[in-house]
Amino acid sequence: MSTFEAIAAKVRSAQRISTDEALTLFGSNDLLAIGELAALANEHKNGRNVFFNVNRHINPTNICVNRCAFCAFSRTSGEEGAYTLALDEICRRAGEAQDEGATEVHIVGGLHPDLPFEYYEEVLRAIRTAAPRLHIKAFTAVEIDYFARISGNSIQQVLERLKTAGLGSMPGGGAEILVEEVRQKICPEKIPGQRWLEIIRLAHRDGLKTNATMLYGHVETHADRVAHMDMLRRLQDDTCGFQAFIPLAFQPENSDLKLDIKGTSGLDDLKTLAIARIFLDNFDHIKAYWVMLGEKIAQVSLAFGVNDLDGTVVEEKIGHDAGAPSPQSLSKEGIISLIRKAGRIPVERDTLYRPLRVF
Repeated sequence: MSTFEAIAAKVRSAQRISTDEALTLFGSNDLLAIGELAALANEHKNGRNVFFNVNRHINPTNICVNRCAFCAFSRTSGEEGAYTLALDEICRRAGEAQDEGATEVHIVGGLHPDLPFEYYEEVLRAIRTAAPRLHIKAFTAVEIDYFARISGNSIQQVLERLKTAGLGSMPGGGAEILVEEVRQKICPEKIPGQRWLEIIRLAHRDGLKTNATMLYGHVETHADRVAHMDMLRRLQDDTCGFQAFIPLAFQPENSDLKLDIKGTSGLDDLKTLAIARIFLDNFDHIKAYWVMLGEKIAQVSLAFGVNDLDGTVVEEKIGHDAGAPSPQSLSKEGIISLIRKAGRIPVERDTLYRPLRVF
């Protein structure tokens, strides 16, 4: 039996594959065979259902003390394009989202050097007042660490204060690649990978569900990708707090991280999503973030183990500032059409993956 056949036998019997076996898959050129295994693994968990939600992104500020080489979103104070939204503008956007049927608002932003921690609590309270039906998914582990530093609070105290103000769950950003050698090349100012994992562990223990991301297609190797996913899989074994894994395709167009990097290919995107589905056996959901992948690759990925297309998003800035060519939002009808044309069943969900409507 070949190594690939041995891996396939494991997947068919719902057994966990090793890191070496994941690397073997990355080294294989048989994309369709890998996709078939990923589709089988996904069908065991989710059948033919594909989830999406009606959500809106709000980025309160792009002013950031970190200037990560890969990031085209952040600005320094006073720089052209720098902004900080007023509270009433944040509330207007949240209220508009609720009126248009959204169930979630997604909030992440820069690490502003002048805003106190209390500002972020005020943002949550204001949204909860202006749009009480919205679930607030907000703040990456990087932001939580920053809030602790500027407030003198522990991570646990920060999380409790944010929950009291209205925080419902956390996104998975800031993970990039958790391998420290890679972080030192692309985001040395950012918290270490182990700190990211520590904060997420504490959030899970505090009852907050989170996602997990991986920024790929820059200076990392396949071994780095597998090591990153292995760290996530180990943490998920302990906490069961991750909801979805979201590979994010690096957008090189407007990034300072040039180094002759051309970004990802469609083949690499599909292989990475498929291997993630096979390897992360303790994650229920693999999400194709159409903003960075584009609608076509996101749709094709539904045959490669993916079962979530994120949401309507509305006014996404971080990926588009980096050069993502996708639209800034998709309509609910557009997402449903993408899923149906892929031969899958569209399921509108809330943030915690409770089905709201099956189409």
